[in-house]
Amino acid sequence: MQQREARIRLWFEMWLQQQDLGIDQIFTENVVYIESWGPKYTDRATLKHWFNEWNRRGKVLCWEIKQYFHKGNQTIVEWTFCDQMQDGRNEEFDGLSLIKWSEHNQICYLQEFGCHRDHYNPYEQGKIPQFREDKKNWF
Repeated sequence: MQQREARIRLWFEMWLQQQDLGIDQIFTENVVYIESWGPKYTDRATLKHWFNEWNRRGKVLCWEIKQYFHKGNQTIVEWTFCDQMQDGRNEEFDGLSLIKWSEHNQICYLQEFGCHRDHYNPYEQGKIPQFREDKKNWF
């Protein structure tokens, strides 16, 4: 468990530092990585390209791990995330990553799930829901 958690922490730290500190050690060559809003990368070379390209367009400001859940060859990580893009957009959301491990403790599958941080009760004013008219994000 410690080695797996260390690899996850390193992956998050790489985003904060905007530097590849060990993608080859963390991920299998044929990794499948699915972002919460849809993009899917199906090998380590594409994952590296995405990491480098994304970090030219934006900066991760925080990616904080809240807790881990382990079962067999799987780990779930609960986290909170925020970034700032060069076009001025800021994104903040909570999420989970479902991770599957190879026999050598490398990530062979990772799927992210995101959740808005700005929660509200649509029934606060009565029995008829009052939903916000704000723009819906991608998850």
